[in-house]
Amino acid sequence: MGSWPFVIEDHEITLRPLRYRDRAQWLKVRAVNAQWLAPWEATRPPLESDRPLPSYYEMVRYYNKEGRELRSISLGIWLREGGRERLVGQITLGGIVFGAYRGAHIGYWIDQRVANRGYTTRAVKTLTDFAFNDLHLHRIEINLRPENAASKKVAEKSGYSYEGLRPRYLHIAGDWRDHLTFVAENPNNFN
Repeated sequence: MGSWPFVIEDHEITLRPLRYRDRAQWLKVRAVNAQWLAPWEATRPPLESDRPLPSYYEMVRYYNKEGRELRSISLGIWLREGGRERLVGQITLGGIVFGAYRGAHIGYWIDQRVANRGYTTRAVKTLTDFAFNDLHLHRIEINLRPENAASKKVAEKSGYSYEGLRPRYLHIAGDWRDHLTFVAENPNNFN
């Protein structure tokens, strides 16, 4: 399995942790995509809205701590072009639980400028394979908004099956929103 930081490659994409020196790229990609991602972004309920958001550096420190503890693995999606890497999104294997459950969930976002080119699906498949083969997880969920057709396509193309509806599941775009749950189970039987 190796240890943190995990770097996972698949053809021209690399999944690797964000670093402090990636700040300018991350901020730029997020700014360019702010309006496009807004309908799908997690928000904080009013109860927590008075707390300031973490800085980029606090976020990276948190991701590293969670990754080392195998509670959550958050990775940038990097596209390799002409010998250079460009940040085009982010993917997280979060809520990792071992023991009797051995499960987690996957969340992701992609730069609109490279959407619909298969990079998100490849990132989901690659991280799912890592979770099943290296972490020996049993079950992974993807929870997505019913109106997010592109994300639904990613889940289906990545081999996830529809399991059901979760009413008012996550606080997204300012309110508690319903989510569809898609699930993949490890084809290997690790008794």
